[in-house]
Amino acid sequence: MAVTLTALDVMRDAPVIPVIVLNDVAHAVPLAEALVAGGIRMLEVTLRTPQALACIEAIARQVPQAVAGAGTVRSAADAAAAARAGARFAVSPGYTRAVGQACRDAGLPLLPGVATGSEIMQAQEDGFTELKFFPAMQAGGPAMLKAWSGPFGDVRFCPTGGISTANAAEFLALPNVACVGGSWLTPADALARGDWAQVTALARQACELQRRPG
Repeated sequence: MAVTLTALDVMRDAPVIPVIVLNDVAHAVPLAEALVAGGIRMLEVTLRTPQALACIEAIARQVPQAVAGAGTVRSAADAAAAARAGARFAVSPGYTRAVGQACRDAGLPLLPGVATGSEIMQAQEDGFTELKFFPAMQAGGPAMLKAWSGPFGDVRFCPTGGISTANAAEFLALPNVACVGGSWLTPADALARGDWAQVTALARQACELQRRPG
């Protein structure tokens, strides 16, 4: 029986949640194994391709050390389909009450996307205090998160969007950031070549990033 996760569990497992776009189901299992070998278990497979749900299902069935999650969840139907495929958490680019309720109904911890104070307040009103800040760089970057630390001191964020090895440490140094999301752990050229050793090396480097405790 799978252990019940919370959104904070997902965020605290490693400094980085990989944002994964898969176009080939055959890549799903070796990619997940490569990330796990590098210390990354929480895997956000985005629902941006027709193969995404099949990829989540393959990871959930064949890589028990990984925790497959669904990203780009935009509707109640997305949440239900992700849960049926074996996803154990969900990430959305924005927030609606319908998506929030659907994830609760499906037993999926949700990291709702927010970019404004009003969106944070709406998500908090519905009981969500672990949020995805998206698109992080375009929406204000570390300066915005610092400004939010006053009025929203009880919220923990996963900034995603424009995060790279060049700026991840700056985000992770903030007290209200629990982790970051990034696509650099799974570069398209490495997937095309089947270079799983590169993916493992990038995951290991990501795990060495320092976070503030808390």
